[in-house]
Amino acid sequence: MSRVEQPSRRTVLAAAVAAAVVGGAGPATAADSVPAAGAAGGPSARPVDYHAWTTYTQWREGAVRGTRPVAGARPGLELGTPAGTFAYPDPHTGTTASWEYGTWTSPVHRLAVPATEVIASWNARTPAGTWIQIELKGTYTDGTDTPWYVMGRWAAGDQDIKRTSVDDQTDGKSTIWTDTFSVDDAASGLRLVSYRLRLTLYRKPGTKLTPKVWRLGAMGSDIPDRFTVPTSTPVRAGELAVPRYSQEIHKGQYPQYDNGGEAWCSPTSSQMIIEYWGHRLTPEQLAWVDPSYADPQVCHAARNTYDYQYTGCGNWPFNAAYAATFKDLQGVVTRLGSLVDLETLIAAGIPAITSQSFLKTELTGAGYGTAGHLMTVIGFTAAGDVIANDPASADDAAVRRVYKRSEFENIWLRTKRYNASGKVVSGTGGVCYLYFPAHPSPRQRDALAAVGVH
Repeated sequence: MSRVEQPSRRTVLAAAVAAAVVGGAGPATAADSVPAAGAAGGPSARPVDYHAWTTYTQWREGAVRGTRPVAGARPGLELGTPAGTFAYPDPHTGTTASWEYGTWTSPVHRLAVPATEVIASWNARTPAGTWIQIELKGTYTDGTDTPWYVMGRWAAGDQDIKRTSVDDQTDGKSTIWTDTFSVDDAASGLRLVSYRLRLTLYRKPGTKLTPKVWRLGAMGSDIPDRFTVPTSTPVRAGELAVPRYSQEIHKGQYPQYDNGGEAWCSPTSSQMIIEYWGHRLTPEQLAWVDPSYADPQVCHAARNTYDYQYTGCGNWPFNAAYAATFKDLQGVVTRLGSLVDLETLIAAGIPAITSQSFLKTELTGAGYGTAGHLMTVIGFTAAGDVIANDPASADDAAVRRVYKRSEFENIWLRTKRYNASGKVVSGTGGVCYLYFPAHPSPRQRDALAAVGVH
């Protein structure tokens, strides 16, 4: 996409205004797993490269300065003897505080797919008094380098810093759109051929506190411009028992977090899958929520995914990072190639969150149109249609929907579309969040590997 055609991420992820469509409950079943193939014929043909650092050996391959790799059941990176102190002026509080810090810089990762877009994601524990920053530096096909771009400043809470993306980052060839590195003019042929990631871990001076990062990765992609996508052939049916939550019942609640629940499709979807994996927030964690509000955990998810620069809860990596704050849970942001990929994941017990935009007439039964919306895919009917928990529903009982396969696949995978005014705007090209156990079963590992996640 050229820069002039690409809207802000705020436009892409604007929440839907939905009408209720009542759906019935289905059985909690999943078919046997079979090898997956992307729309282009399999993982080797994917225009997507997701790569991550997760093992002790991989953490040792990076350059450390004030940090140290740690082994164990879940290897990661922690602060050691800090490299120094840094005064951070928080743009969202107007205060400046000093922090001890250390850094870790990854080896160069050469992209299997020279990319027009890159999205980083990470999993970390950030106890009170700590936070982290993630940066990306890449090399273009013309041999020049990008600057170090900030891909996010993250803390699980909001008491020490306000978690934030960073606007106005560009070198005249690429731009950071909230959470996404994007080549400004893809038609020029310019691509990113490799990148490094840099982590900076911060803590209050004089303490022994440390963040711990378990997963750091990025998804590079070069999705061709397309208004329509062929419908894949159904492979398997099945449905997972995923909790159902409506964003719409939270209208007007906590308007400081993106004007309340009507814009909370992303954290609402995240909370559904977090609870599918058996995680519940404690009464102490929810004590700040008005006790008269139903589903207070959705309010909590909104607060803890809110991006103070983007002024919304739809920052993709922030949602994945929030999910990974729950014990033994991982989260990544990637792109998939077809609904067959989702069938493969569902068959292994892994639901997914998809990002799509559409006119009211383009998704039968939705009852609304949207410039950007997140749903949770929980299964497929015998005919191959999509069973989705759609948070843009009047209440929790109405969340389960069945959408036509051809329509859903197209609105999710396309990169170009016409909006209600007839203007050409962008689509997300198959973006999804995947949340899964820190130690997946062999069946789950196979399914994840089949869609390019390791």
